[in-house]
Amino acid sequence: MKQIFINLPVKDVEASKDFYLQLGFTLNPLFTFDDQKCMAWSEQIFVMLQTQEMFKSRNKKNIAYRNKNTIATFTLPVKSLERLNEIMAKGLRAGGKEPTPAFDEGFMQLRNIEDLDGHNWGIVCLDLEKFKEMRGK
Repeated sequence: MKQIFINLPVKDVEASKDFYLQLGFTLNPLFTFDDQKCMAWSEQIFVMLQTQEMFKSRNKKNIAYRNKNTIATFTLPVKSLERLNEIMAKGLRAGGKEPTPAFDEGFMQLRNIEDLDGHNWGIVCLDLEKFKEMRGK
């Protein structure tokens, strides 16, 4: 089985865990410890919220200042515009920020949210059939 684990340095693992629970992630206790919380989006996609100390212990480079630099962005697909807006509302109430306006291309709606540490997530609703029609495929 193919899986992906995304490791993110965070200032407060408990607060970050609570934020990600509001977005719809679930806690995976198998890989969860005091200095790391494993948050599952699906059976294949996991976000490892690690204390900055733990993250630094496995990396030689400095952690980028996330409020001034973008290193990577991540996108979470959802099945409906209602679900997209629900996730965004919960994330904003949990302390997230919406750095850019919503984006609507007809076949795709996208909203971005920054977590408590400035990591950027796109929440996207894509109508694949409309996209295929538009592309002629």
